[in-house]
Amino acid sequence: MLILGVFLAASSGSVQAAAGDTLAQVKARGALRCGVSEGIAGFSVKDAAGRWSGLDADFCRAVAAAALGDANKVIFIPLRPSARFPALREDAIDLLARNTSWTLMREATLKVQFIGVLFYDGQAFMVPAKSRVKKLADLKGATVCVQKGTTSMQNLADYSSARGLGIKPLIIDSVVEVADAFFAGKCSALTSDASQLAATRLRAPGGPQSMVILAERIAKEPLGPVVRAGDVDWLTLVRWVLFTLISAEEAGVTQGNLPERMKDPLVQRLMSAGDDFNKALGVEAGAGLRAVQSVGNYGEMYERNIGRDSPLKLERGLNRLWTQGGLMYSPPLH
Repeated sequence: MLILGVFLAASSGSVQAAAGDTLAQVKARGALRCGVSEGIAGFSVKDAAGRWSGLDADFCRAVAAAALGDANKVIFIPLRPSARFPALREDAIDLLARNTSWTLMREATLKVQFIGVLFYDGQAFMVPAKSRVKKLADLKGATVCVQKGTTSMQNLADYSSARGLGIKPLIIDSVVEVADAFFAGKCSALTSDASQLAATRLRAPGGPQSMVILAERIAKEPLGPVVRAGDVDWLTLVRWVLFTLISAEEAGVTQGNLPERMKDPLVQRLMSAGDDFNKALGVEAGAGLRAVQSVGNYGEMYERNIGRDSPLKLERGLNRLWTQGGLMYSPPLH
């Protein structure tokens, strides 16, 4: 969970990991290098003691638990949006879990693969509560702050052009700097994923109530972890960690009741306790069991980090299980 600089420096210009050897490298290193944000509340943020928390950070821990047997064997590497894909391609990180939207363009041109959707989001706009802006049409001719290297940039340009709004983007590289520019009044609105705006609102100088997130959404933003293309074994392992966390919630398996529920043969199979499944993935028996033990099921991760038990208090909405009207769904594990 600790060090940063050396890993980016040491891997700069390195040769991309050969197909099929990511897990072997992670095991040899004894740690999972996970690329995260520079600090987005609810997703990946470091506290004064140096501990990372958030939905993305917890997912990294679940993967480390499955792959290495220890959720603490994670090196968190904070990355700006413009640096996240180069870091993955150049083998500076093993896994990218950084509020990243899944698009065909990214998979086709950057040679990366998304393992699934960890959080269903949408692009929104935040304005001061005292602003004259009540709907997106009111932003005609206005300056809007947006972060460099994100899908939000192109979405903003497309939306403005299609509606003749003449919006002027103020493009800034850092998530902190783009928020500071907005709070300083350099733009009329800030656009990003709704979840990121909710996190940013927590640090508004006038308090969260001084900012309003408009109801309209201009784009779908399915956020998910990313791996390098070409390593099917690693892709499969990371993907099934996510599916196991979702399946555990559907089965009512939690961190607290896991020992008791493991007496049920159906739950034993769900948690991948059998040798065949784990041998095929290249990990020690009980990978799914370790993942849930480390962070809880998907619902527990959500509520703890961005839901009812967090400062963000985001409704689950589309991130509910499919049985509850949401989109969270896992294929059968067996």
